[in-house]
Amino acid sequence: MALLPIVQYPDPRLAQKAVPVEQFDEKLAKLAADMAETMYAAPGVGLAANQVGELIRMVVIDISEEKNDLKVLVNPFIEASSGELVECEEGCLSLPGIYEKVKRPSHVKIKYQNLQGEHCELECDELMSVCAQHELDHLDGVVFIDHLSMLKKQRAATKLAKLRKEKARAAKRADAE
Repeated sequence: MALLPIVQYPDPRLAQKAVPVEQFDEKLAKLAADMAETMYAAPGVGLAANQVGELIRMVVIDISEEKNDLKVLVNPFIEASSGELVECEEGCLSLPGIYEKVKRPSHVKIKYQNLQGEHCELECDELMSVCAQHELDHLDGVVFIDHLSMLKKQRAATKLAKLRKEKARAAKRADAE
């Protein structure tokens, strides 16, 4: 397994729609394993393939405290969602340090394929519902700040740029020491 570089906003790959997976092989299984390792190391609870530069419809999710309940969803789509919306604070590995409240359906039913190509479904509520919807958005070229008002989105982008500058200055100081 290998750690993969995480694509950072506003990289154009994050705005592209991912294509369906047609080959269920060792290469796909290795990518899923590498994505899981990358997600755990980040640390995060979900990661979409386009966040590591692969424009295919696959996500990995593990919301467990023990990090022992990995779900790999290939070609996932939301079949049904509740009318009830919940507001939850979200963050994203492609926008580190940015957290905003987003409203999403409280419950979704997802259909997907596993790594063997078998058709499955997953009932999601609470954190799993939020995480799954967030990751499936990525597959359609949507990042969570796209759900915000234009003003909030601009503020988030400005804050992200500031955080990156501060990180670069800190790295430069560390190199100089």
